[in-house]
Amino acid sequence: MSAFLILASMKRYNKHIFICENKRPEGHPRGCCAEKGSPEIREHFKSRLKELGLNADVRANASGCLDACEFGVSIVVYPEQIWYGGVTNNDVEEIIQSHIINNTPVERLKITHRRYNKDAIKD
Repeated sequence: MSAFLILASMKRYNKHIFICENKRPEGHPRGCCAEKGSPEIREHFKSRLKELGLNADVRANASGCLDACEFGVSIVVYPEQIWYGGVTNNDVEEIIQSHIINNTPVERLKITHRRYNKDAIKD
């Protein structure tokens, strides 16, 4: 197998954490993640991933609107497509330890609206 084919089949990151940093006009009824502290939460994810030596395999990125701001600071973890809402700085370590390291999503933070986490929501 050629070196190109080997490199082409390797993933750059095993997991991607997208943190909504959307900004809406002040007073918008759905609010926005940025005013709820998402930039600080993203920085916390980035620094902890680096401290734990995970930053080569896991990427924490700022995201534009994830269309879930009404659920508080919203993040989505890929490739699993697990949507979390109401995330605070205090939740970052639990998400990293449980979901990122041990592949066990944090149930209490999952958005339960049927548009999100569709496979986990029972009608």
